[in-house]
Amino acid sequence: MTSGDQDQEFFRQRGFGLRIGFGERPALLVIDMVKAFTDPAMMLGANLDAQVAAISPLLGVAHERGIPVIFSTVMYHEANFRDAGIWALKQKGVATLKGGTDAVTVDPRLDMQEGDGLLVKKYASCFFGTDLVARLVSRQVDTLIITGCTTSGCVRATAVDAVQTGFRPMVVREAVGDRSAAAHAQSLFDLDAKYADVVSLDETLTYLRTVGHNKPD
Repeated sequence: MTSGDQDQEFFRQRGFGLRIGFGERPALLVIDMVKAFTDPAMMLGANLDAQVAAISPLLGVAHERGIPVIFSTVMYHEANFRDAGIWALKQKGVATLKGGTDAVTVDPRLDMQEGDGLLVKKYASCFFGTDLVARLVSRQVDTLIITGCTTSGCVRATAVDAVQTGFRPMVVREAVGDRSAAAHAQSLFDLDAKYADVVSLDETLTYLRTVGHNKPD
């Protein structure tokens, strides 16, 4: 086991952290940027103002170029949150994710348009128990631009499932956030080493503006 100072060089020497690279047909995924998570006063919330600011230009380019956009939210409808399963035993914050409440709606600072998709999930990964694969395959998507929260939770779980399902997960560094700076940094390091490419906002915007099949007629 290496110390934190040695990790990056050790992983590089062992062949981790190779680049997957952007593909040809992207979709933009905005994970759980709902009021329950973006309002610091909420039980599950954190200050994600910087992430909102980073996601906004990605949405602008995606909308302009006809790139699929999918927002996700977490919500439960059954009495006593039975549809949260065992997860409800682990965190009290599940109680803030009740269907039909304002807390599970997308943060209004983000430009969610009529043509954007909304994915409702019960657990961390956007893939688990949802139709996300079908949505992506039907649009011939090969690259998933991943933004949202939290880096150590739903972002990480989604990125791992994406690569396991055959999609190229691109985690935009400035556009993901967490309640814990330590968990955020470690998750980005581990994702970039083993499961995804952690990419900058600028390179992602350049890619979305120039990717071939989305060029204007």
